Amino acid sequence: MNASPHPGPSVRPLPDTPTSVTDPLPPPRFAFDAVTWKEIANLLLNLPVAIGGFVYVVTVLAIGAGLSVTVVGLPLLAFGLIGCRLLGAMERARAREFLGVHVDEPRPLRMSTLGFLPWLWATLKDPVAWRHALYFGCRLPWGIVTFAITLTSLFVAWPVLPFVARGMSTVDRAMVRGLLQPSSELEQRIAELESDRGVVVDTAAADLRRIERDLHDGAQARLVALAMDLGLAKEKLLEDPEAAAQMVGEAHGEVKIALQELRDLARGIHPAILTDRGLDAALSSVASRCTVPVTVTVDLPARPAEAIEGIAYFTVSELLQNVSKHSGARHASVDLWRTEDRLMIQVRDDGRGGADVSGGSGLAGLAERLGSVDGLFVVSSPVGGPTAVTAELPWRDREFRKAGQVRS
Repeated sequence: MNASPHPGPSVRPLPDTPTSVTDPLPPPRFAFDAVTWKEIANLLLNLPVAIGGFVYVVTVLAIGAGLSVTVVGLPLLAFGLIGCRLLGAMERARAREFLGVHVDEPRPLRMSTLGFLPWLWATLKDPVAWRHALYFGCRLPWGIVTFAITLTSLFVAWPVLPFVARGMSTVDRAMVRGLLQPSSELEQRIAELESDRGVVVDTAAADLRRIERDLHDGAQARLVALAMDLGLAKEKLLEDPEAAAQMVGEAHGEVKIALQELRDLARGIHPAILTDRGLDAALSSVASRCTVPVTVTVDLPARPAEAIEGIAYFTVSELLQNVSKHSGARHASVDLWRTEDRLMIQVRDDGRGGADVSGGSGLAGLAERLGSVDGLFVVSSPVGGPTAVTAELPWRDREFRKAGQVRS
């Protein structure tokens, strides 16, 4: 009798492991994580969103362009472009939620305070709105493709769906970044220039109000009183010549005061010495009126453009006024020199320090004015002093500007 062999340990096949070469392989398994499901949801939403955006853009552009010969056409087109901006904001929110794409918001459309026509023109040439309109114009065919492929893969080719979703979502991310993200450097520069233009306009308006107030309350009031005094003197000329002569003498003194006020006002607008002799002489004149002894050093190879000269002059003038009123200094210095294409200004004093560029102060106004022409303004003023204010302005050559004006 043959002995049966000793039975070995029983072997069970591992799950999903074929028991023979003829058994089929198990289907591949893919990880459907939260990111993948968000991408799939985004691809399915592409079609309804693309249809709505495409219909809106085509309708608004067609009606606005068609009615542009009438009064309502261009305003309608402008409001339609504002709507494109709003749709773009919704798309950026969808991209953040479903695709994880975080793009910066474009600069807001600056609403002009100059009237309806400037606002209309600014809106019609808004590059952000037109890029958003282009985005929705391109989305319809892509939305049809992504919806059809995703829906088919969802029910027919389920194993490859994550790969398909990832590939098409990459294209979606590229479209969002390409058309809905601001072109950073250019648009940031445009926003800065628009902000600077607003500062310049506000400063000019404030200067005009100051000039009007000074004329009304100063020289004008004094000249009115002078005219009345001369009229009374004329009436007394025959009756009381001595009183008339005294009144004429007083009027002569008032004339001198009025002339001085007008000179001071003209100096505040643009001093003649700056036009005739440049920054060295003009700043020396300003320093001579400061209550603190001031040393002025100007080392410039040539004269910059008139606008830059004016800004430099008024910057130093205001800084020296601050030295006189607030610093308690015993000495101050003003230095101007040129470094490459920059005009450098530094005003120092040995006063108590503590100067601060904060909202509402005169130093903050100076910083805004210099920023409006691409300048810089830095204050170093620890408590106890000393104080050093450094300003930079772009050097714009006077001869080049004149030559450009002649050529134009």
